[in-house]
Amino acid sequence: MEIEEAVSLLKESITPISGSEDIPLTDAFGRLLFEDISAPIAVPPFPKSAMDGYAVRAEDTSFASKENPAVLSVTGELFAGDWKEIPCKKNTAVRVMTGSPVPAGFDAVVMQEDTDYGEEKVRVYKAVRPFQNYCKEGEDIQKGSIVLSKGKKLSRTEIGLLSSLGFSSVKVRAQARISVLCTGSELVPPSEKLGDGKIYSSIGSMLSCSIKNAGLSVSEEKLISDDEEKIRAALEHALEISDMIITTGGISVGKKDLLPNVLNHLGAKTLFSHVNIQPGTPTTACILKDKVILCLSGNPYAALANFDMYFYHAAAVLMQSDSFVPQKTQAVLCSDYAKVNKLRRLVRARLQGKNVFLPVQNHASSVISNLIDCNCYIDVPAMTQISKGDTVTVFMMGV
Repeated sequence: MEIEEAVSLLKESITPISGSEDIPLTDAFGRLLFEDISAPIAVPPFPKSAMDGYAVRAEDTSFASKENPAVLSVTGELFAGDWKEIPCKKNTAVRVMTGSPVPAGFDAVVMQEDTDYGEEKVRVYKAVRPFQNYCKEGEDIQKGSIVLSKGKKLSRTEIGLLSSLGFSSVKVRAQARISVLCTGSELVPPSEKLGDGKIYSSIGSMLSCSIKNAGLSVSEEKLISDDEEKIRAALEHALEISDMIITTGGISVGKKDLLPNVLNHLGAKTLFSHVNIQPGTPTTACILKDKVILCLSGNPYAALANFDMYFYHAAAVLMQSDSFVPQKTQAVLCSDYAKVNKLRRLVRARLQGKNVFLPVQNHASSVISNLIDCNCYIDVPAMTQISKGDTVTVFMMGV
């Protein structure tokens, strides 16, 4: 089976999250809007000056020049944050600063550099057009207009937009809850002393960070020793508190690869296993109690690469948003890669503009230190030689 077919099976088996929650706007970064947002006010909510200068009637300056200035009476002064009614009469002006209101009747602002900076009388040396240097009410946003659509992922720009409209909270889709279960008696958390024959667990923290960065919730991140009863208990607990479960390790053919047997006894239905891909060929997905369990390799790079290939498609269905779907592009290979693989392979690489490089030589599934220099995967077809100058398919790491 190809990755694309496996992804389709995975997506067809997932039930979207339906709930919502109201949260403070300051906590909403990366979350998805539950409903359309309409503007409760206009932005700006009043006409304002775009310059330091003088609010005028444009027609009173139509003849103004250095040699023949328009002389206007200054009838008031306004700063940003001020509000005061100032009558508009022929041949009058109001001293204004950037961001200050422009009183009704005045339809333009003369830059102060085009005047003599007069306080009681001002000489205007340059004509202005109607609405020049003038921000109309609602110039940015019209009151009642739809400014953000349901399902929009909130970045810093959307947060700023909502702030400009006076929102202090927002209704977002409930977060999908994901459990990360890492199996292996050799694994210990970084907080513990490393004993003989043990290694620190790394993949759990990488996957949890990826999930959180996508705007989803990690129900739990747990290490489980190679014991069938403990694995079964952990899975049953995760099913109660999660919308999806991700496991690492224990899915190959070794004596301690216990996960397939546990899943079988629990009644899980297999969606796919052993897809045409390296690394992580044993990656498996199944359904248990209407929830997807994605079982990844215990090798960190293999687990991460397959996580990126499958999880974000699952998240797109769970959260009803294509913003999670991994980016795919074409790039020119600027390094040599001599190996020909029997299976389709995901090769760690770095995309820069339209070019992709292999900044590393060690492509072992257990190695992650060189991922610091990588941001994508080159999708190398089975039994295919790729060379410097070839156009290749590239998947970005994460979202």
